[in-house]
Amino acid sequence: MTLRIYFEDVQEAEPVTYRLKHLIRAAILATLDYEGKEGHSEVSVTFTDNEGIRAINREYREKDAPTDVLSFPLFEEGADGTRMLGDIVLSLEKCRTQAEEFGHSFERECAFLTVHSTLHLLGYDHVNNEEEEKDMRERQTAIVEGMGLGITEENK
Repeated sequence: MTLRIYFEDVQEAEPVTYRLKHLIRAAILATLDYEGKEGHSEVSVTFTDNEGIRAINREYREKDAPTDVLSFPLFEEGADGTRMLGDIVLSLEKCRTQAEEFGHSFERECAFLTVHSTLHLLGYDHVNNEEEEKDMRERQTAIVEGMGLGITEENK
């Protein structure tokens, strides 16, 4: 499996390091692997802050509030078989706040939200009913734990 990620950083709340990009890549790859996706995939990841994600949330979802992550699936396949998954927009500012609220690491929160968003890019949803939400939460937990980022004293 190969993966190309197009990163864009449009915020100043958190530094975007090589380590963070590597973590995001690992989270996407872990999700694709868990879902049995093979071949070449492409995705874009935009790092933003609360104000940036609020503007996108307002424009595309008519919700005038910051959120943690947004997913924009493409469900397209190129002529060469490349799966163009879509776009992930991640508020690093919200990641930091939620990590503190939930009592775990910034890295774990970023990975969890990336897995969540990647599942959306693959067609999963959690807004229609409780069963879909439970299925998605179980997948997210399994993937994050498989990455070694489950909730432990070390990841808090």
